[in-house]
Amino acid sequence: MFDLFDKNKKSIKDDVLSGLTVALALIPEAIAFAFVAGVSPIVGLHAAFMMGLSTAIFGGKPGMISGATGAIAVVLAALVKNHGQEYLFAAVLLMGVMQVLAGIFKLGKFSRMIPHPVMLGFVNGLAIVIFLAQLEQFKIDAVWLSGSSLYIMLGFVAATMAIIVFLPKLTKAVPATLVAIILVTVASVYLGRQGVPLRTVSDFAKGDITGGLPSFHLPKVPIKLETLFIIFPYAATAAMVGLIESLLTLTLIDEITGTRGRSNKESIGQGIANILNGIFGGMGGCAMIGQSMINIKSGGRTRISGAVAAISLMMLVMFGSTLINIIPLAALVGVMFMVVIGTFEWETLKFGKQVPGKDLLIIVTVTVITVWHDLAMAVTVGIILSALEFAWEKGKGIAVQSKLDENGARIYSVNGPLFFGSVSNFKDNFDYQDDPEMVVIDFLGSRVMDHSAIEAINSVTEKYRTLGKKLHLRHLSPDCRQLLVNAEKLIEVNFCEDPAYHIADNKLA
Repeated sequence: MFDLFDKNKKSIKDDVLSGLTVALALIPEAIAFAFVAGVSPIVGLHAAFMMGLSTAIFGGKPGMISGATGAIAVVLAALVKNHGQEYLFAAVLLMGVMQVLAGIFKLGKFSRMIPHPVMLGFVNGLAIVIFLAQLEQFKIDAVWLSGSSLYIMLGFVAATMAIIVFLPKLTKAVPATLVAIILVTVASVYLGRQGVPLRTVSDFAKGDITGGLPSFHLPKVPIKLETLFIIFPYAATAAMVGLIESLLTLTLIDEITGTRGRSNKESIGQGIANILNGIFGGMGGCAMIGQSMINIKSGGRTRISGAVAAISLMMLVMFGSTLINIIPLAALVGVMFMVVIGTFEWETLKFGKQVPGKDLLIIVTVTVITVWHDLAMAVTVGIILSALEFAWEKGKGIAVQSKLDENGARIYSVNGPLFFGSVSNFKDNFDYQDDPEMVVIDFLGSRVMDHSAIEAINSVTEKYRTLGKKLHLRHLSPDCRQLLVNAEKLIEVNFCEDPAYHIADNKLA
């Protein structure tokens, strides 16, 4: 559990420097999402610290970054507005318990069943959401910047992005993102002394950010059933959204790094982090794809990077708040724009005829719903569409071949899965009236997969029995034979050749 070092990955120096970079990138996000949730900035910063450190230790994916997130903030904002901040802490505590239980009961493995088109839609939608969130930095009191203020802002954003792009071509000794933030901050301070204004983190937070370590704070809510009824819907939704975003981020980082994270362990790690948030006054959160991408791109690979990011963030809040307050928002916007560019799957714009139109529809649908509604709804719709597409295609794939054997019996050989999507094609292949007195259906090349298939077999059996013909069913697994109660007097089963089906276990999760 406490395997902080991974000898197969990059150096400790890369992890430390990457962690420092991520710490700086966590600050504006935590402040922004605190405002979304309707709580003070320090609550968001404390959440980022506790989420980051806890998941770095207990999570299932070294190098993945967690913190206060917009997805959780949006879910809990209405709760804070209607009932107050203390109810948020109670909901986050319950949310964490749910996530721990999800990990204990090994539900995290189901994240690996999410189809690739859904993943692409999720990634693209999230990139667009991150981009749109940065546009708010180009406003002051809901009014867009204009004139010299806009040009200065755009100039600093462009400078940040240019440093991140071109510095690695000269040296990779230090993370380009960290260098960009430092250089742009120095330039901002210099120009500020020359009378050129540029908005900083302090301006965004509407005051200097100061604070200490989180302190023990049980939620001050009435201990009664009514409280549970209030917080449960918010906690359940936040738990689901948080796990979906975290496990999708884990899968994405797996693909980038060529490694394999542990989804159930990550669920438990996320739950522990949110439980701590609930009892130490944090707003909760989940994995952050943007900061995780910054960490991976900057060389962070082990648990050290996540721990350094969280501890550095807290040290900056406690002892370096002056430095935090002078960081120009333009530098942080530039960093996040680069994250958007790196996150968006640009190849999806070139797919055209390279992928089936149905998959392209799923990608676009999930992207749009992620942007306009929320991640949980987008992934749910994407999975449903993918399942329907799969069922349709597999339903067309069943084949039934027939022949007469030397005894004059009709042999039907079924190939392909028999389930709700293929039962109609299956039943249409039998010639009930003209078949001889002896009929055999051989399921050696098929698999009976659901109750719809059982009912289809029963229907075929009943039709032959009505006509006074004998039907033998061969190569059915024992569980299928037990369910065919309507055909119990007609079934002939070859026990020696009955297939033994195996299922996946939980060891890899």
